[in-house]
Amino acid sequence: MLAQPFLKPVVVWIGLGFPRQLNTVADAYQFLVEWCGNSPEQRAALRACKAALAGDVDVETARGVFTAFARKKDILFEEASIPPTVMHSRQNHV
Repeated sequence: MLAQPFLKPVVVWIGLGFPRQLNTVADAYQFLVEWCGNSPEQRAALRACKAALAGDVDVETARGVFTAFARKKDILFEEASIPPTVMHSRQNHV
C-alpha cells in the first residue's frame, strides 16, 4: 500500500528554493511528518494521506488535500510561480 502513486507528481519547494518531487502517498506523508509546523492544513493532509495508505480514501483525494496544504504554505511548485529569468535560463539549456 505504501507505493500508491499519484496520477501526476506533486512538486514542492524545499530548502533554498529547490524543488522536490513527491510521487506517492508515502512520499507526501513523509514530507508532512518532517514539515515543521502543526497547522490545520497540515493535520488535514496527514489524515488524508494516512487514510489513503490504509485504503480508506482515494489516492487522488489525498493528493488534492496535500496540494491544498502546499498551496496554502506557498511551497507548491507551479510553472507560473517560476521567475521569468529562471524559465529563460532553463529554455536555453534544454
